[in-house]
Amino acid sequence: MDLSRVLFFSANKFPKRTAIISEGRRLTYEEFNGRVNRLAHALLRLGLKKGEKLAVLLHNSAELTEILFATVRIGGVFTPVNFRFVGEEVLYILNHSDARFFIYGQEFSDLVETIRSELKGVEVFISVGDSTAPSVLNYENLIEGSIASEPDITISEEDECELMYTSGTTGRPKGALLTHGNILWNLVNTILGREEKVGEVSLVVGPLYHTAALNNHFITRVALAGTSILIKDFDPEKVLRMIEKEKVSVISGAPAMYHLLLASPFEEYDRSSITKCTTGASILPDETRERLMKLFPNIQGVYDVYGCTEASPSIAILNAKDSLRKKECVGPPVPFLEVRVVDDQDRDVPTGEVGELVCRGPNVMKGYYKDRESTEETLRGGWLHTGDLGRMDEEGYVYIVDRKKDMIVSGGENIYPREIEELLYHHPKIRDVAVIGIPDPLWGESVKACVVLKPGERMKEEEVIEYCKRHLASYKKPKSVEFVDSLPRNPSGKVLKTVLRNRHLNRKGE
Repeated sequence: MDLSRVLFFSANKFPKRTAIISEGRRLTYEEFNGRVNRLAHALLRLGLKKGEKLAVLLHNSAELTEILFATVRIGGVFTPVNFRFVGEEVLYILNHSDARFFIYGQEFSDLVETIRSELKGVEVFISVGDSTAPSVLNYENLIEGSIASEPDITISEEDECELMYTSGTTGRPKGALLTHGNILWNLVNTILGREEKVGEVSLVVGPLYHTAALNNHFITRVALAGTSILIKDFDPEKVLRMIEKEKVSVISGAPAMYHLLLASPFEEYDRSSITKCTTGASILPDETRERLMKLFPNIQGVYDVYGCTEASPSIAILNAKDSLRKKECVGPPVPFLEVRVVDDQDRDVPTGEVGELVCRGPNVMKGYYKDRESTEETLRGGWLHTGDLGRMDEEGYVYIVDRKKDMIVSGGENIYPREIEELLYHHPKIRDVAVIGIPDPLWGESVKACVVLKPGERMKEEEVIEYCKRHLASYKKPKSVEFVDSLPRNPSGKVLKTVLRNRHLNRKGE
């Protein structure tokens, strides 16, 4: 069994059922599978070998999903790149991943040309859409000139399947290597934990470079022969129109998405088809949960999903029924996964006490690509150390208390302060800096930079924000900047970010 078989089975059982709706296009399972096979043969003809990385820079689209299945069907490793990254960040992913193939959207042509001379390993460039750059192949031409038969490639569950980049505290993204077996076991866990049904119509709002949107939402829908509506750019009213038009039954997203939907004129649209609502990335406030029950009157509750990229990603899922009795909870561990709460010596803590969440099971990653030290640290003792602080109640349900690392979650995107701090340290006017997450009513958290200037220097808040915007994806830039004389530190020199957060909260409370 391998990941591509989930599409093969659905296409053979339900060939005329709609698989994909994207930007006005509709593909049946028969059409979808045929295009995947044609692309797979084209990639084989171009020389893609088993185990090689194929990088993709695309918005949510039918083409991106075709590339996923075509790549894994012939043993390649699907490597999506965050479409919000700037050139420097895209360059790092492409070089670090050793990708030899690179498929990107026409809208990214200018970005690609700015970094092309610095790419170390990419040999085959393919554009989805027209490209005037030399030696760039056209995506549709490759498909049209290929055959639709099933490629004869032997793949095992132990073979690598996805290389998903997730930022780390070092400031550089780490690539989590996931196998076919990892994804398939995550699929089983997700279907059981979220009580998924055959043939549902789902809105895929989250970006498909995230494991939650890709593995939990899209692949689950394909496995159960449902319909995936791929949203390229989130717009509340566009989403509501789509729900009404296509009779959507499942919607999934981060709390920030639901906040935006609740702030829109939703009363104008028919939402009665929605029977399942799932959320993740950060805790959904109880007030928002209650309002969602009114926004979607036919749901029985909200499914909370907790996970991380390294777990493919599901770790715990709170079902709709339990969501009404378990407050601020992410549910029991998924069926085929062990979860413990441990202290700094990896010893179990008593029930109800806070510790680090660790887990072990067949959905846990193979390791970080080209990073043995981080792999050994994260998977020490055979357990995935999530870096999240949590507790378990007497029924075995999991509660997330805080992040052990200083990661910021804003609108469902993971933001790591160290990366922003390292950039700001390079500014000639800045002597010291600390980046923290502060509460944001819409996005969950927003980025705040606390900056110490060098003697005699002056800066405005806008100057700091603009500097970050030029070098980082826009969502990572600080939303606010505070200039301070010094940063609070402990005796070993570590910045006390808790003090900075408390100062901010105390001022807000005055």
